[in-house]
Amino acid sequence: MLKFLFMLIFMIPLCLKKNMFWMVQMSLLFLMFLFMNLTINIMNYCNLSYMMGCDMISFGLILLSIWICSLMIMASEKLKKNNFFLTFFLLNILFLLLMLYMTFSSMNLFMFYLFFEGSLIPTLMLIIGWGYQPERIQAGLYLLFYTLFVSLPLLLGIFYIFDKMQSMMIYFLKFYDYNLYILYFSMVLAFLVKMPMYFVHLWLPKAHVEASISGSMILAGIMLKLGGYGLLRILIFLQKISLSFNFLWIVISLIGGFYISLKCLCQIDMKSLIAYSSVAHMGLVISGIMTMNYWGYLGSYVLMIGHGLCSSGLFCLANINYERLGSRSLLLNKGMMSFMPSMSLWWFLLLSAAMAAPPTLNLMGEISLINSLVSWSWLTMIMLMLISFFSAGYSLYLYSYTQHGKYNMSLYSFYTGVSREYLLLLLHWLPLNLMILKIDYFMVWF
Repeated sequence: MLKFLFMLIFMIPLCLKKNMFWMVQMSLLFLMFLFMNLTINIMNYCNLSYMMGCDMISFGLILLSIWICSLMIMASEKLKKNNFFLTFFLLNILFLLLMLYMTFSSMNLFMFYLFFEGSLIPTLMLIIGWGYQPERIQAGLYLLFYTLFVSLPLLLGIFYIFDKMQSMMIYFLKFYDYNLYILYFSMVLAFLVKMPMYFVHLWLPKAHVEASISGSMILAGIMLKLGGYGLLRILIFLQKISLSFNFLWIVISLIGGFYISLKCLCQIDMKSLIAYSSVAHMGLVISGIMTMNYWGYLGSYVLMIGHGLCSSGLFCLANINYERLGSRSLLLNKGMMSFMPSMSLWWFLLLSAAMAAPPTLNLMGEISLINSLVSWSWLTMIMLMLISFFSAGYSLYLYSYTQHGKYNMSLYSFYTGVSREYLLLLLHWLPLNLMILKIDYFMVWF
């Protein structure tokens, strides 16, 4: 694992040279293909090196991180055109990827915490530095304080575990089972805010609406997954007490997911709508993890990967429209089928993935999550039906509103998609639909 870390560190000088924008992206893609060819032992940690290791959960999420970071560079071509703090932008992305790589591959609980919090800084830079409206400062503060408020208890919880166990290796924690209320809440809340769970989700739509395209992609693609990854890791040593309290998070997430789905139908900003839909999807993921059963763990992992690709692609589409029209309002983005007929296909493909149509990973994830939740309690069926129905509802609402209707007469010049944009969307869509062919990797482990 250390060799990939060194490759990332040695890419830093590339950012400082002139005209190396695409070179950095190519290097990231190269890193991605090298990492893909790692031999993974599905059951245990492997590829060990100095407190870093990799099992199946880490492997998928690191792969997703490298992929999304390389696509972020591709989506931000406008910065290159305007030469808008390009060097700093590339450095920021590399630093963020370093943090994410270390978060997912750390085997030490404290190292995990350190990088988990460290990834907040570059994200904040992306929102405040390359965002659009002046409100981005407020959005950045929301993101910072929501996360920091609950992360101190997490740190204290980790210290408590170290005091009791004299070790912080995640792998050894599975031999313990702590039955302590305060420890449970201090550990779990930090990840629930990061997911975000309904009630503590307010920072997410704000951050998305104010962030640039790269900020939105990394937020939707990876940042929400940090919470899920943390939960998958820590619930292993909090099993007994989880059985007493987990119903609380499941109820909040399912009812919240339904309420957020209704809220999606009221949005007029495209980015805001996609951001709220992420909250609804993450509600399902939280519920799946909290059922503490096999289907729930697998389904939440698969849905995290699927949602990372799908949501990121949708933000790219919203940005493509925004670059043309200078507005993300659904009142102005109408009749796009007349202007960009080929882009309509991509809207359709990615929105159908968002509502979990076959053959996407989202479908596989949602089927597993529905299995796990219904086996946990048949009453969850009601909320699951509503969430699935409204998920299709707001996806169709977004599609029909943007693609059909009478277009805005004030548009006097227009150009259709360029090849870079089509490639960007293809690279989101292909892994999302092709990975279903190797679903046994995702589903037959533990």
